[in-house]
Amino acid sequence: MMSRLSTEDLHEIVEALATAMDAKSSFTSGHSERVAELSLLLAKRMGISRNEQTRIHIGAHLHDIGKIGIPDAILNKPGKLTKEEYAIIRQHPEIGNDIVGKVRVLHSVADIVHHHHERFDGNGYPDRLCGEKISLGARIVAVADAFDAMTSSRTYRSSLSLYETMDEIRRCRGSQFDPDVVDTLIELVVTDELRTNIEKTLISLGKIQ
Repeated sequence: MMSRLSTEDLHEIVEALATAMDAKSSFTSGHSERVAELSLLLAKRMGISRNEQTRIHIGAHLHDIGKIGIPDAILNKPGKLTKEEYAIIRQHPEIGNDIVGKVRVLHSVADIVHHHHERFDGNGYPDRLCGEKISLGARIVAVADAFDAMTSSRTYRSSLSLYETMDEIRRCRGSQFDPDVVDTLIELVVTDELRTNIEKTLISLGKIQ
C-alpha cells in the first residue's frame, strides 16, 4: 500500500503535471510556475493562512491543466482565433475541473481550476459567477494569470511592459478583477517585491543566471 503523500511529494507531482501542460507550447513555457509563484506572493501579502497559501499555490500550478484537452493547432495558432476556436479554448476550465476531480488529493483545488476565468462583475466563464461567489483563490489566480500573460510574449503579440500591464490591470479593477487583489499587486510593485520574486523564479527556471 502506498504511504500518504507528503506536501513535498504533492508539489512535485503537481509541478510535473504543470510542466507537461506548459510543454504543449513554447510560448507558455514556465507560465504555470510563474503564475503559481505570483499567486503565492499575493496570498502571503494578503495575510491568508498557511494552509490556504499552499492550496492556492497548488491550484495555480494546475489552473491551465485543462488545456491538455485543447488541440495544439488552436493553442499555438499564430493569428487571431476564430469565434469557434475561442469557444473551444473556453472549455479548458471545465476540462481541468474534470481532470482534478478524478484525483482525490486534488479535489480541494477544483474551484481554482474551474473558476480562474470568472470575472468579478459576473461576465466571465464558465459559470458567470460574480464577486465573492468566486473563491478567493480563483480571484487571486485570475490576477496572477492575467499579469503573466500580458508580460509574456505570445504567438499573436509581443509582451507588454510592466507599466502597460499595470495600467490595464488597474483599468479592470472591480470589473474583471477583485479590487483587493489588484491593490495587493500594486503594493508588491511599489515595494519592489514583485521584481525580486520574478527574478528568483526566472533563476529557478534557468532563464537567467
